[in-house]
Amino acid sequence: MEYIKNPKKIEMGSFDIISGIIKEDYPDYRFKSFMEEMIIKRAIHTTADFDYLNILKISDGAIEKISNAIKDGAIIYTDTTMIMSGINKRKLSSFGGEVVCLVSDERTFELAEKKGITRSMAAVEIALEDKRKKIFVFGNAPTALFRLMELDPKGEKFEAVIGVPVGFVGAAESKAELEKTDLDYILSRGRKGGSNLAAAIINAFLYNIGNVE
Repeated sequence: MEYIKNPKKIEMGSFDIISGIIKEDYPDYRFKSFMEEMIIKRAIHTTADFDYLNILKISDGAIEKISNAIKDGAIIYTDTTMIMSGINKRKLSSFGGEVVCLVSDERTFELAEKKGITRSMAAVEIALEDKRKKIFVFGNAPTALFRLMELDPKGEKFEAVIGVPVGFVGAAESKAELEKTDLDYILSRGRKGGSNLAAAIINAFLYNIGNVE
């Protein structure tokens, strides 16, 4: 049985197919910038879902803010270890950054139990105490996204948030609230999202950050 084994050729082939489908099925679609194109195409590459052409929303300043933060060695705080696993940590470390998930941290367990909140919410509270430059990346827990907006509605303690929690309880609502804010964000409208999508968005920056317009 003959099939492509080279990972680079597989990825290149996938992006060629995605570009061809967009050109054929969505002939009037236009990307606003190179980086937006890379983010959305990688979202589609990861999920095989072309809905992201319409439901992935990027605030006006988000691309520049996230790009600069990564280049400055920002810490990426996530709500799942799956996001941690999916992010290219070698690329991230080349900028001096790291990715952290506090959901299983002992401090998180203690704070969540003390306050009667989810561990994802407690993890956000702890992360906000970190004085370093940081980006929040949520793919699973809408409670974490709600908590971030409650505690720092103006984004004074973080650079940007990637809010793409998936699910049926609170996911769509949390992202709808995020879209109303003046925060720098990337979000997916509705129920769709997930840790794989969240990691893919960060990787789109890591792989293309030198080409931001």
